[in-house]
Amino acid sequence: MASITFLNDAITLLGNEVKVGDAAPDFTVLDNALSPVTLANSKGKVRLISVVPSIDTGVCDAQTRRFNEEASNLGDVEVLTISVDLPFAQKRWCGSNGLENVKTLSDHRDLSFGEAYGVHIKELRLLARAVFVIDSKDKVTYVEYVNEVTNHPNYEAAIEAVKTAK
Repeated sequence: MASITFLNDAITLLGNEVKVGDAAPDFTVLDNALSPVTLANSKGKVRLISVVPSIDTGVCDAQTRRFNEEASNLGDVEVLTISVDLPFAQKRWCGSNGLENVKTLSDHRDLSFGEAYGVHIKELRLLARAVFVIDSKDKVTYVEYVNEVTNHPNYEAAIEAVKTAK
């Protein structure tokens, strides 16, 4: 995997690097009601998974808003934002910002997603910024590990990958 930095300092990512063509790894995260969610919960749909370190920061906020806006034009696509924020904080943030097209999910409990997708930042116990697109047959069709965690992902490439995966 390419070198990833946070505020220009090298970080260690734990877990398995995911590549285009891989079978999408399963994971267990929590929704805003503390119910477990796995990859199978959205089986048969195209999924755009937006990974952010903390939803309540500038770039993470912008990333989540952008994919929320795009979701209304994508049709039957699950747009998931995953972070280690507590489900209560995610629910509050979404409610106060009026976001309804994206599902926020928390990996705070055991970093299942972080380990399965290779985005667990060892030094910070956060997730590195990344975007994954998974097709309706659970194959990974797009991967972006953002090389500097404080940078934005390539929104246009991710949206195009969703359209291609449909």
